[in-house]
Amino acid sequence: MEKISIFVDVQNIYYTCRQAYQCSFDYNKFWAEVTRDREIVNAYAYATDRGDEKQMQFQNILRAIGFTVKLKPMLQRLDGTAKADWDVGIALDVFEEAENCDTVVLASGDGDFDILLQRIKKRFNTRTEVYGVPELTSDLLIKQATKFIAIDDKLLLRK
Repeated sequence: MEKISIFVDVQNIYYTCRQAYQCSFDYNKFWAEVTRDREIVNAYAYATDRGDEKQMQFQNILRAIGFTVKLKPMLQRLDGTAKADWDVGIALDVFEEAENCDTVVLASGDGDFDILLQRIKKRFNTRTEVYGVPELTSDLLIKQATKFIAIDDKLLLRK
């Protein structure tokens, strides 16, 4: 059975689905699709910790699905903007886990991960599947993925 590790850039997926489709990503459908007939080595969802009730409920839903939720606090900048960037954390986890699985599943459209995918393919011969909103996913990331899967209606929560 194929072994997979799943990594979800929650903020990226949230904002790209909102921008492109004005709705939310369906994590249950995603989980069912990516895990079908596969063995899960691990599954991480990277989110921000703002401490609000709605966010905590969402994080508990992710845990109930099967994700290990990793949280990073929002950093308030002097100019008033906020930031909570998981790119380095995701990259380190993917690199550390890549040799333990056959396929890395990455849900993100962030082009910064293209070098990471190239590196794990070369170093560990690990396949990669990238889930992203087509028009908001970096062409570089799509090019480096073994397989690109478009986030479209089948993976969205419609009200």
